[in-house]
Amino acid sequence: MSTTTAESSAVDTATSLRNLYFVRFGFAILWAAGMFVVGKSLGPVTIALLVLYPLFDVAAAIVDFRSSKTARPTVGLYFNMALSLLTAIGLAVAMTSGIPAVLRVWGVWAITAGAVQLIVAISRYRLGGQWAMILSGGISVLAGSNFILTAGTPKGMLAAVAGYAVLGGIFFLVSALRLHRVAKKGR
Repeated sequence: MSTTTAESSAVDTATSLRNLYFVRFGFAILWAAGMFVVGKSLGPVTIALLVLYPLFDVAAAIVDFRSSKTARPTVGLYFNMALSLLTAIGLAVAMTSGIPAVLRVWGVWAITAGAVQLIVAISRYRLGGQWAMILSGGISVLAGSNFILTAGTPKGMLAAVAGYAVLGGIFFLVSALRLHRVAKKGR
C-alpha cells in the first residue's frame, strides 16, 4: 500500500469514526435525558431504555467495524458486540430482581466495555482524537466498579447510569471534534 493510499485510508477512517462519535454523543444525551425523567423505578419505559443502550452499542460497534478500514481492531470490536448483546440479555433478566441487580449487570458491562474501549483506543492512537476514548475507557472501569459497590445502598440509583452516559457522550463529542480536524487536514 502506498503512502498516499495509506494516508487516504486513515483520513477515511477518521471521517467515519468522527461521524459515528457524533451520533453516539447525540444518542447518549437523549438516552440520558430519558433516563433522568423515567429512571426512578423499573417501569416499562425504563426497562426499554436500559435494554436499548447496550443494543445501540452493538449497532455502533457494527458500524465501527464496517467503516474502520485501516484501524480495524477486529477482536476488540467482536468482543464488544458480544459483550453488549449479552448485557442486553442480562439486563432483561436482572430487571426481575430489581434495581440493585440491574446496577450490578450495568457495572460489569461498564468495567469490561471500558477495558475493551481502552485497548481499542490505544491501538488507534495514531489516528488522533483517541486520548478522550482512552480516558473514557479508564473512567468506565472505575464507574462500573462504583455501580457494583453501591448497587444495594441508597446511592445505588438508576440516575447514576444516566450520568455515566452523559460523561461517555461528552468523551465521544471530544473525540469527534478532534477527528474532525484530522479528517479536514487530510482532505
